[in-house]
Amino acid sequence: MIGIFDSGLGGLTVVKKFQEILSQYQLLYFGDTARTPYGNRGEDVIKKYAEEDAQILIKRGAQIIVVACNSASAIAYEYLRTKFSVPIFEVVTPAAEKAVAMTRNKKIGVIGTRATVNSGIYEKLLTKDNRNIRVFQNSAPLLVPLVEEGWLNKPETKMILKKYLLPLKTRQIDTLIMACTHYPFLRQMIQVKIGQRVKLVDPAEEVVLKVKQYLEQNPTIDKKLPRNDHHQFLVSDLTSRGQNLASQWLGHQVKLEKINV
Repeated sequence: MIGIFDSGLGGLTVVKKFQEILSQYQLLYFGDTARTPYGNRGEDVIKKYAEEDAQILIKRGAQIIVVACNSASAIAYEYLRTKFSVPIFEVVTPAAEKAVAMTRNKKIGVIGTRATVNSGIYEKLLTKDNRNIRVFQNSAPLLVPLVEEGWLNKPETKMILKKYLLPLKTRQIDTLIMACTHYPFLRQMIQVKIGQRVKLVDPAEEVVLKVKQYLEQNPTIDKKLPRNDHHQFLVSDLTSRGQNLASQWLGHQVKLEKINV
C-alpha cells in the first residue's frame, strides 16, 4: 500500500490528489488528530511524532510513505530516512521545484505553519540553484484550526487570511506556495485575497506527481503495490465532526478508524 500521514485531517488533500491522479492504488492514511497541529511543536517532538506515524503505517503494510505534513516534511524527512528503508516522499521539495518553474518575476511567497517557516527549508530549496530568486514567507497558524472547524467561508477567516497575505501581496510576488495540507481547502479564498495574477502551488498535487514518476521508473516496486479501492483511514482521535469533515472534503463517504498511538 501507499501510506500517507499528516498531523490531522488536512492530509486528505493528498489523498484526494492520489484518487485523481493514481486512483488505481490502495491507500492507507493516518491522521494524528489527537496531537494536531505539529506546526507549533519543537523539532524533537515533530521528529518523534513523525517516526511514530511512519511506524504505524509500515506495521499496517505500507510499502511507500508520503509525509503529507509540511512541518514534518521540513523538520523530520531526513531523520525518517535514517530510520526506515522504505521509499519516503515529502511535500516540500516538489512544491519548491514547481514554484521555481512557474515564477516569472523571481518573487515567490510561502505561507505555512511556524515550524515550516522557521525551518527555512523553502527558502533554502528555492534559492539553492537560483540565487536571483527572492523568497517572502509568512506563518499563518490560525488557518489550520479554522479549516478543521469547517470555517471555510466565514468572514473571520477571510479577515485573518487577508492579514496573513497582505505582506506577501505588497512584495508583488507572482507565485505562492500553500505550504500546509489544510490551505488548499481555502484555495479559492486565497486566490481572491492574493490576486488573480498570482499562481498558486499545491504541494499535495506535486508530491503525487513525484510518486507517479518514481513508480514509472521503478516497475519492480510498482508491481508489488496492491490495486484496489479498499482504502483505510486511521486517526488517533475520532469525533463526529472529524468524520463528517473527512467525507465532506473527499466528496464521498469514508469511515475513520480510531487507533491508539
